Amino acid sequence: MLILQRKKGESLTINDNITVTIMDSGTDWVKLAIDAPKEIPVLRSELKEAADENKKASAEVPQTVLNEILKKN
Repeated sequence: MLILQRKKGESLTINDNITVTIMDSGTDWVKLAIDAPKEIPVLRSELKEAADENKKASAEVPQTVLNEILKKN
């Protein structure tokens, strides 16, 4: 893990196509601006974890149950 120190208004670049800029900060928070290509998803970690859990749960549902749900719609 790389740990960097940046001040408000300073940026860092990742792989020549992603820029992260420090917009503001407080004692226990930081506001970031992330400039990345549209095809690169940028998610908060809690949303990524929830999406992964949903994907795992949906894989455990039998195909017959999914077919029944689709028939009702």
